[in-house]
Amino acid sequence: MKFETLLDEVDGFGPFQILILILLCTPRIVLPCHFLLNIFIAAVPPHRCDISTLDGGGLLQNLSLEQRLTVSLPVQDNGIPKSCEVFAEPQFQLLSNSSSGAHLPTVHCRSGWVYDNSTFTSTLATEWDLVCDRKSLSKTTATIFFAGVMAGAIAFGYLCDKYGRKNTLLASYILSIVFGFCSAFANSYILFTVLRFCTGFGLAGISLISVVLSIEWSDVGHRALIGVMGSLAWCVGNMFLAGFAFLVTDWRMLIMTVTCPLGFAVLTWWWIPESARWLLANSRAKEAQTYLNKCATFNKKPLISSKYKWEMLSNMKIKDNQEKNYSFIDLVKTPKMRQLTLLTGIIWYRVATTYYGISLNITGFGLNMYLTHFIYAAIEFPAKLMAYFFLNKIGRRKCQAGTLLLTGTCIFINIFMPKDLWHVRSVIATLGKGLSEAAFTTVFLYTTEIYPTVVRQNGVGYTSFVGRLGVAVAPLILLLEDVWTLLPQIILSSVAIFSGLVSLLLPETLNVRLPETIDDIEKSRRDHVTSNCVESSDVVLEPEDKEEEQ
Repeated sequence: MKFETLLDEVDGFGPFQILILILLCTPRIVLPCHFLLNIFIAAVPPHRCDISTLDGGGLLQNLSLEQRLTVSLPVQDNGIPKSCEVFAEPQFQLLSNSSSGAHLPTVHCRSGWVYDNSTFTSTLATEWDLVCDRKSLSKTTATIFFAGVMAGAIAFGYLCDKYGRKNTLLASYILSIVFGFCSAFANSYILFTVLRFCTGFGLAGISLISVVLSIEWSDVGHRALIGVMGSLAWCVGNMFLAGFAFLVTDWRMLIMTVTCPLGFAVLTWWWIPESARWLLANSRAKEAQTYLNKCATFNKKPLISSKYKWEMLSNMKIKDNQEKNYSFIDLVKTPKMRQLTLLTGIIWYRVATTYYGISLNITGFGLNMYLTHFIYAAIEFPAKLMAYFFLNKIGRRKCQAGTLLLTGTCIFINIFMPKDLWHVRSVIATLGKGLSEAAFTTVFLYTTEIYPTVVRQNGVGYTSFVGRLGVAVAPLILLLEDVWTLLPQIILSSVAIFSGLVSLLLPETLNVRLPETIDDIEKSRRDHVTSNCVESSDVVLEPEDKEEEQ
């Protein structure tokens, strides 16, 4: 007897499943607020050297502020004072001519900087003077944060398969809240980066568990809908971030603002059910029956206990070895699992690299940064809805391949598009960003469906780790424009097209039952060798031999 048989009895898509989506909505909204938070808290506002301590032999005090700036600071070609340099000595002759003083000797700022606070009250840059030769440190905080997400993906992937989805989710909530608020009170740059690493570690659990838990309670026909509906919370959170950042211009208060909703998530955690799939896979049939009965009651279906005794449920063949503890090693122990692990890792790495590479490289619409961020977030809505339509029409494999190939094509076209056709370039770039988002939405659902229940969270944790590695690499690729202007676009285009071709090697999961054990994956491989009557894309996840229903 398959788990889907039980799920059909209690309704695999009803009010119970919608409730799970709603309960997981708040933490999912928080994710983009933290993942993209560095755009605002690490922003570097316009700044210049502080000249308040300069004396100039007492002559400067007789000058107006504008005159003091003229004799003290060199200017750029656009007439704006340079951010990181000051004249070695006051140049009073500049008061009588319009020279920029570019040929005059300069030194680095001696007394700190003065910042333009019209947009931001406070940022990391203004707090710890992360400008000029320390400018890279403000961007490093994002890399450190995602390093925490990478570590959390591995840790929570293991913990979820060992201790269950629900309990691990609570631990993720608590870690994110504690370290999120603590980072807002950090009094040094080093302490802040450590706390941001820990915050990313905690948030990784929310990212992984929320997807898997909602999919494992969904029936075959509605997995795509559940996956896409859940991912729309990312778009909402992304748009909220623009509003929060506009209203809260102090970086400490902004961190606390985007972390606060997790307090509400902790309160709603009590109503989140454990995965009945995971409980049955770990010989906890009584608890699984309890949750299945709750699902049946909520969906107004007959109780499972009225048809199946818990002893009968405990005999379900969900786990190969009831005493075995599964780990990441099981992802590469057997031939078919090894193949799936390699292919999904390649795709995740390249999907993440392409998405963030495009996101960081698309020029704005000539609007302020808050409105631009809001528009970029809103663009992802139609991309996700498009992904849902094609996921059910042409299947996961073709949708994954198509979105990646088209993304690479858009980048490739813009390489040769004349720069004076900026409006055409903007449309193509925006289309590429939407397609890359559709590819990201697809890969989350696809990966969850490919891995068997006993190592599903480990599999998702591993692929998320590889994806975050791609996120860290994307900014480095963009730096290659100093070597050759077109090199970043060529790399991103090649990466997207290659990963699109690789995805064609994966099995199709449309309308196919989720695999429960590693043997389901390996057995389907053997069945494929001996049978030509079943399509290979379906055989991979649905063994040909049928189990007798009880």
